[in-house]
Amino acid sequence: MLQTADSVQPSSTARPVRESEFVSHDGTRLFYRAWPATGAAPKGAIILLHRGHEHSGRVAHLPAELGLDDFAFYAWDARGHGRSPGERGYSPSFAASARDLDCFVRHVSETSGTAVEDIAVIAQSVGAVLATTWVHDYAPPIRALVLASPAFSVKLYVPFAKEGIALWEKLKGTFFVNSYVKARFLTHDPERIASYESDPLITRPIASNILVQLYEAAARVVDDARAITVPTQMLISGSDWVVRHAPQHRFYENLGSRIKERHVLAGFYHDTLGEKDRAIALAEIRRFIDARFAEPQAPADLRTAHYSGLYQGRGRPAREPSGRHIPTAVSTGRSAVSTSGSARWC
Repeated sequence: MLQTADSVQPSSTARPVRESEFVSHDGTRLFYRAWPATGAAPKGAIILLHRGHEHSGRVAHLPAELGLDDFAFYAWDARGHGRSPGERGYSPSFAASARDLDCFVRHVSETSGTAVEDIAVIAQSVGAVLATTWVHDYAPPIRALVLASPAFSVKLYVPFAKEGIALWEKLKGTFFVNSYVKARFLTHDPERIASYESDPLITRPIASNILVQLYEAAARVVDDARAITVPTQMLISGSDWVVRHAPQHRFYENLGSRIKERHVLAGFYHDTLGEKDRAIALAEIRRFIDARFAEPQAPADLRTAHYSGLYQGRGRPAREPSGRHIPTAVSTGRSAVSTSGSARWC
């Protein structure tokens, strides 16, 4: 377990962990880690989603440091990352990755006997955009959502880089873009910096189709955040070199959740949950999660959802007969996941 002078220490020893796999919608077996609850009265499950380029090992300090002993924790290696298969940094589409997440949550629920209503999600950076896309498109009845520095708009530092990547991808097909962000711009924690620089599972490239579709999905969920009613906490790093602040604030202001919080963490770099002073962020998360599980879950009020947002006057995206959303807005184009015929959901 990572320790610094300023880290929270509600639990002084690492929690036992097991490693496993689940089968996603296309038959791909994706790797994950699981930490069983250690408290006397288990309350639910918390799913951790890592940053872009990273893997579940980079969030392995959180189950112990959060001190939520009555909760089991689960963290995957997203497709193309860490110990999961696939070309590094690649997924067939952002929609395919959102569908992977839906399968992962269903797997956790079914294998642990935990109702989806008793699951919370804590996600960071690109993982936070994936989580919001999934919550928006699939409308899962999870108990809470925590977003740390969501990558709704990445600072590429090259004029017209986003437009250039989209054009080249359209003309030439998928290619890969390397991240040159230095670890010292992600966190002030010297141990996190050193481990990032030496970690062989860090994935520097990201596929152009995912980068383009990340931007498209982010813009869509920010504009239509009113459709999201899950209790949501946002943690915004105040000195973030990687993502822009404005879309994060706009998402929060548009958010339809009756219960929502926003915390700007002064001086924090992008790795919010791996910062030297992350005790501040983790204390806010712990309080928020405890509060959500201490109160009855309020049903979402969608009676007026069709009067605002992207789907005004035409309802939500199409659903399968089972009730699952078909995420049409993020699964268009040549790399889209098929949602027709005999497609396997999970």
